[in-house]
Amino acid sequence: MSVTILGIESSCDDTSAAVIRDGVVLSNIIAAQAVHEAYGGVVPELASRAHQQHIVPVVDRALKEAGIGKGALDAVAFTRGPGLMGSLLVGTSFAKGLSAALGIPMIDVNHLQAHVLAHFIKQAPEATRQPSFPFLCLLVSGGNSQIIRVDGYRDMTVVGQTIDDAAGEAFDKCAKVMGLGYPGGPLVNRLANEGNPKAFTFSKPHIPGYNYSFSGLKTSFLYTLRDRLKEDPGFIEKNKADLCASLQATVVDILMDKLRKAAKELKIKEVALAGGVSANTGLREAFDEHAKRYGWNIHIPPFAFTTDNAAMVAICGYYKYLDGAFCTMDAVPFSRAVI
Repeated sequence: MSVTILGIESSCDDTSAAVIRDGVVLSNIIAAQAVHEAYGGVVPELASRAHQQHIVPVVDRALKEAGIGKGALDAVAFTRGPGLMGSLLVGTSFAKGLSAALGIPMIDVNHLQAHVLAHFIKQAPEATRQPSFPFLCLLVSGGNSQIIRVDGYRDMTVVGQTIDDAAGEAFDKCAKVMGLGYPGGPLVNRLANEGNPKAFTFSKPHIPGYNYSFSGLKTSFLYTLRDRLKEDPGFIEKNKADLCASLQATVVDILMDKLRKAAKELKIKEVALAGGVSANTGLREAFDEHAKRYGWNIHIPPFAFTTDNAAMVAICGYYKYLDGAFCTMDAVPFSRAVI
């Protein structure tokens, strides 16, 4: 018997709804919020208001694109956290209302677990390319940088994580001081493709174990700009591509160094990439190189499933549905959490 799940994602500034049937994505609609560009970052109050405007038309479009009516849904899955509280409340409240109106169960989803399980979304019924358990997943986004050991769909353990800033946050903040705009990650990536990754050297942290730190890198980057601007006020404009290429290369080196260490010591060669920063071409190239050099079997998600999207919420909800792991109406969102 088929299982059809509606997924709702509203953890930050993208309102998304998706329909998945038996693991196959039928629709995945995302409404972005351009209003934040003028502020150089996401404004929580504006984000929650935009979610209120977008959620009904986004869900309606997701159902129409999937070619189903509300009555065909077996459950509604929603992002419970982590994320911005106001944004999460919009998605949670909508899911509760829909669950009550249709008499279908509600499934709460951890946003970070959903990013990991995005690798199990099928774009066609015959698709078979999926990670095998156990595998390591490097989860990198604007708010998280983690190495996760995955032993099952609902069995995940964080073995390493950032102790301060995330990789995506480092990209965004360094982009901001260069005047590149928001979001900074894609802009740095684009300019990095035109620059020399060895033009500048920035500090790399020495953190024990598999943990990360990016605050020192940001400070090193800022000091480089400060010192060079004293000598030449036009330094940034003249060297944007090289600065971006060097910054990207440093971030990728930091990420891959710990992942390589974890894969070797845990004796796992099944390695996956997830999160918004997984769209970065430098990081994807590093995965390809490591696959050739160390014999990794790598899994890199399609670009459609790298950023926040409801298809990853729906697939997570699908596996929880099979286990009968539903939540009750008193479920409340949470802003911070780990796997």
